[in-house]
Amino acid sequence: MGVDRVPQLGGGHVHMCPVCGLPQERVPTLDHDWVMLEPDLQVLAHLVPADHRWITLSDGRVTVYGVWPPDPSQRCRIEHRLACSGQRLPDLWPWLSALRQENRRRAERLAAGEPAQVPAEMELPDAG
Repeated sequence: MGVDRVPQLGGGHVHMCPVCGLPQERVPTLDHDWVMLEPDLQVLAHLVPADHRWITLSDGRVTVYGVWPPDPSQRCRIEHRLACSGQRLPDLWPWLSALRQENRRRAERLAAGEPAQVPAEMELPDAG
């Protein structure tokens, strides 16, 4: 298992994605900019290409983590646009495709008025 849903990471503000209607977290970057990240999700860094890994710094800001190979226990975050079920993207990584499918189901349940349910743990294939 390389993907964990975790409690709100803090430092950012949650906004609803205009494309899929699910939450995305606006987080400050080390470069004094902002990035919209998939909320409450940390992934083992070795499952994510270096230019898509965002790590949270001690002050709550995030930065791209391009170290290769990453520490085996290092976790990172990904941009919401990669997990957004409303975006058209190629099949970048099998676990990401599974996450996008789950987000599509979550958006459909939300649109139907069902309460949002975030699974405690997600079993996704190891793409590393």
